[in-house]
Amino acid sequence: MIGIVDYNMGNLASVQNAFASLGTKTAVESDPDKFKSYDKLLLPGVGAFGDAMEHLRERNMVEALREYAQSGKYMFGICLGMQLLFESSEEFGFHEGLSLIRGNVSAFDTTKFSQNLKVPHMGWNRMFTKKHPLFDGLDEEHYLYFVHSFHVNCTDEEDIIGRTIYGYEFTSAVAHNNILGIQPHPEKSHKNGLKILENFIKL
Repeated sequence: MIGIVDYNMGNLASVQNAFASLGTKTAVESDPDKFKSYDKLLLPGVGAFGDAMEHLRERNMVEALREYAQSGKYMFGICLGMQLLFESSEEFGFHEGLSLIRGNVSAFDTTKFSQNLKVPHMGWNRMFTKKHPLFDGLDEEHYLYFVHSFHVNCTDEEDIIGRTIYGYEFTSAVAHNNILGIQPHPEKSHKNGLKILENFIKL
């Protein structure tokens, strides 16, 4: 059974519907004491990093998620959920994250290389991926749907399994042992996104 972490910061229905379309039952879970009962956990997220961490702390979920990560079971962060896996974020001040993957989260540099980027980065864009079970059956280059103003800076090169270019290259997918993360929304990415969720189910 896959548990979808409910900390009041994500569009849980669309994620749950995507899994249902693949014939997989999920449970929306708001009790951190029950996390360990799930075979896999999915950490969604929409909104600001600091607010998300505050919600997780208020619900006593921070240590429960860290303990789950140490169990060796797969945990998958989507969009803001991926960013929360890292050590810190500079979104509206400095905020500590879950520290499950080394690195931090920063705003898009809208002046880098004189690109004058529009933020948020919104819409379909290509992700270039390394070989990983999460991307089985997909080309090394495929389109997914993005909506974000901040991106991760991953410290360890070996943890980076996906990159995307928006003015400049940034990390868009990560894997550190059993901890996985993806910046785009697979539940909004049609066939390619559903394939990623299907691969997660099979892990």
